[in-house]
Amino acid sequence: MTKSRSITYTAAVFVSLASFLQANAQSGGNPAFSDGVIKLGVLTDMSGPYADYAGNGSFTAVKMAVEDFGGKLGGKPIEVIVADHQNKSDVGVSIARAWYDVDKVDAIFDISNSAVALAVTGVTKEKNKVVILGGVSTPKITTDTCTPNSVQYIYDANALSNVVGKAIVRDGGDTWFFLTVDFAFGHGLEKTTADVVKASGGKVLGSVRFPLNTADFSSFLLQAQASNAKVIALASAGSDTTNAIKGANEFGISNAGRQRVATLLTFITDVHSMGLTQAQNLLLATAFYWDRDEEARKFAKRFQERMGKMPTMVQAGMYSAAMHYLRSAEKAGTDAGTEVVARMKAEPINDFFSRGGHIRPDGLHEHEMQLMRVKIPAESKGPWDYYAPLFTVTAADAFSPMVPGACAAIK
Repeated sequence: MTKSRSITYTAAVFVSLASFLQANAQSGGNPAFSDGVIKLGVLTDMSGPYADYAGNGSFTAVKMAVEDFGGKLGGKPIEVIVADHQNKSDVGVSIARAWYDVDKVDAIFDISNSAVALAVTGVTKEKNKVVILGGVSTPKITTDTCTPNSVQYIYDANALSNVVGKAIVRDGGDTWFFLTVDFAFGHGLEKTTADVVKASGGKVLGSVRFPLNTADFSSFLLQAQASNAKVIALASAGSDTTNAIKGANEFGISNAGRQRVATLLTFITDVHSMGLTQAQNLLLATAFYWDRDEEARKFAKRFQERMGKMPTMVQAGMYSAAMHYLRSAEKAGTDAGTEVVARMKAEPINDFFSRGGHIRPDGLHEHEMQLMRVKIPAESKGPWDYYAPLFTVTAADAFSPMVPGACAAIK
């Protein structure tokens, strides 16, 4: 796997100008299935702060979906390749262009970086391919940069804010201070959550932004403490979130004390990394929990056998997304991007990840979300038994309505 990943990345980034021009010069429209193979690309963070909740796990999940689908679409074999965008928009765009033009990739999955996603959606529309986003929260995907070729599959910032923000304000956490990762994802998550807090009767006392992949949160946490806000909200993900929570524990900021830490985006791998002693009693929103029911446990066990850990909501969602894409392409009888996405929007989604889900005209996948409390150590019955469900939030309550006129792709 390592060797093929390296080859894919090299081909994607360092594709020669001659190959690029040759690919662009090829003529012809979009026959039913445009070439001899259906190729899916998983563009993700393989080595940075988001690798644990996406990365190789997303790649594995998409491959599992292809295997369960039968390995062929329209009588043609399905291949899955992977590349590391390194959390850089220019790298992500270079890979996407080469994948579409040279490697003949039909659909890109995951990305899990809002800035990279915003750049890649434009290329995808230009090439009439498909991009299905995993850990990407920015609402710009379904507003400012909305396209008929893109789907936001797991969550957006509004859903995370609605589930967590409303619950905490209702529970007495009515003053907030934000620690925000300094790029599109963090900015969007802070804004939407701040709007929810204010609309629910709370106040935002301040915020501070920190660079991606920060190790030492001391200065940021001191500012948060000095604000005297009841809630210190982390508008971040991955290792940034776990490092901030570990720092908060060192500073004596506890969910049982005067100030509490709220994580706006936390994954089960984050809780596993921190341990229940540090993560206990955190409130979090999730679209998937491995122990929710028997169907979820069956998938999670198969995933764990391959990866050695339980799947995050992004990884489980990428299995669901790949399966929905393949079934929709089969029904549409084509791999043409806009036609497949239109079929995906027309078909309901019912599986272990999405119950009664559907993709809206603006490309946002609406489905149930859950508010969870991280268990205290004494409550856990064993490894990965980390969440105590508080309540299920319906799709209508979790996801904010479409903004009229915001998505130019809606005719």
